[in-house]
Amino acid sequence: MTFSGSTRGNTEASPKTVTPVDNWIPPACWYEPMTAEEFAASMEKAYDSVVNDPRQPGYAKAGQGQYREIYKDGKYKNYNLDEKNRGSWWVAAQDHSRLNESGAWACDELPFWVERGGTPLMKNTATPRILAELAYNRIQLPDTVVSLAPAHATKVNLPTWVWLDTAKFKEVSVTATLNAGGINIQAITTARPISLKLEPGTLDAKTFPPSGECVEDADGSIGERYSRGNANDTPPCGIEYFRSSIDGNFRLRAVLTWKITWKGTGDAGGNLPNGTFGKDQDIAVEEIQAINR
Repeated sequence: MTFSGSTRGNTEASPKTVTPVDNWIPPACWYEPMTAEEFAASMEKAYDSVVNDPRQPGYAKAGQGQYREIYKDGKYKNYNLDEKNRGSWWVAAQDHSRLNESGAWACDELPFWVERGGTPLMKNTATPRILAELAYNRIQLPDTVVSLAPAHATKVNLPTWVWLDTAKFKEVSVTATLNAGGINIQAITTARPISLKLEPGTLDAKTFPPSGECVEDADGSIGERYSRGNANDTPPCGIEYFRSSIDGNFRLRAVLTWKITWKGTGDAGGNLPNGTFGKDQDIAVEEIQAINR
């Protein structure tokens, strides 16, 4: 299994991955195919590494030997090498960045043989949909730092305009490819920002719109860039503070919702659960000073 595009990689966790809504969790394990030759080589390597290691206890060596015997000269014969053109072995694989999760150990079936053209019936068998879900978990997002006007410090009772830089906040995608054991499938998972939730960091503020949820415009933008001609207008996406942050900056939290779709081999495709990703940023609010004469 390989991943390309805006990806965090195969083995590294990242704080910039999307968080699925509705408690949905992408799979942490799956089943993928191996040729008879690949499976035989893998089994023999694992067997040799255990039995030839003086640090391994006797029960571990015995257990590895019994496991090998199933496929060498037990239920199967010589790893089905004589049947190599008629099928594939299917084995469990794991997301190595999620080994501390129980889901990583849910694929607990022993390797099994599937005749060519057959369909494995196990849950989490590698299909374009499963590849799309695996790609979902590897999407690397840009930091959710919004643009503000005023940019550095706003004023009490002055609407602050908020928007996203469309050059930075555009759709990103990850492609998952499986080319193994005679199987060649692919899926592309794409994330597109569709709304921005603003949390001012204090109750002494209001948002525009009142819900704090700034939705995507027809042109794909979220919020509107401030210009001089907007001075007397109400921002379509923004914040207004009612007191200063003289005792420290407020922590503005901006949470983006991303719409997730996928396309895969055989014209498969559809939607996956939306995801969110947020970040805090400091915002200073000053009192407007007036001089009386």
